Amino acid sequence: MMEHLTCLFSECFAVGTEMVMVDEIPFPPQVRVSKPLPLLGHGITDIEIHFLQIKFTAIGVYLDPEVVAHLQKWKGKTGAELAEDDDFFDSLISAPVDKHLRVVVIKEIKGSQYGVQLESAVRDRLAADDKYEEEEEAALEQIVEFFQSKYFKKDSVITFTFPATSATVEIAFSTEGKEESKLKVENGNVVEMIQKWYLGGTRGVSPTTISNLATTLSAELSK
Repeated sequence: MMEHLTCLFSECFAVGTEMVMVDEIPFPPQVRVSKPLPLLGHGITDIEIHFLQIKFTAIGVYLDPEVVAHLQKWKGKTGAELAEDDDFFDSLISAPVDKHLRVVVIKEIKGSQYGVQLESAVRDRLAADDKYEEEEEAALEQIVEFFQSKYFKKDSVITFTFPATSATVEIAFSTEGKEESKLKVENGNVVEMIQKWYLGGTRGVSPTTISNLATTLSAELSK
């Protein structure tokens, strides 16, 4: 029996599969990029202002299960231990497997705000590693320009697809179920730092995502 798939920009997922709810936002349990990638981690980005929690995005992390073969050094570690181990997440980021991030908007913002936030986070990481040169600046300008004219309505989707075969990322944006645009970034240093922004362990933008992903991978490593 053939699996019936619905496809939206860079993602395909099986119709009728039970969605995983992340803060009331539905995420497919797997997506197909070049091959099926299961949802191995999820969480949110948020900020507390005057004791109020403001939620901005929900995040799903889809990884090739073969990533576990590249993380055997950490077999036996608990999820809590892995969540605090930045070396573990560096190895996850450098593992030559397909990775896919699905970011769903909870609180409406201008795309330009998100673009500047991403640019700033990536630039700071590049500068700290002495990797911020003209090529990296040009790639970041591309990203800022990509998001500049967009408006992130609630439930808009941003995806980042990192193929195993090249140090690139395809960024796609969709709102109200319609694909709007894509951007391919080919600067390896910028690509690495985008991954570190979302998957950088204690340096990542979403502690809940890191904790959830660490717990899942700890369980996978113990099998």
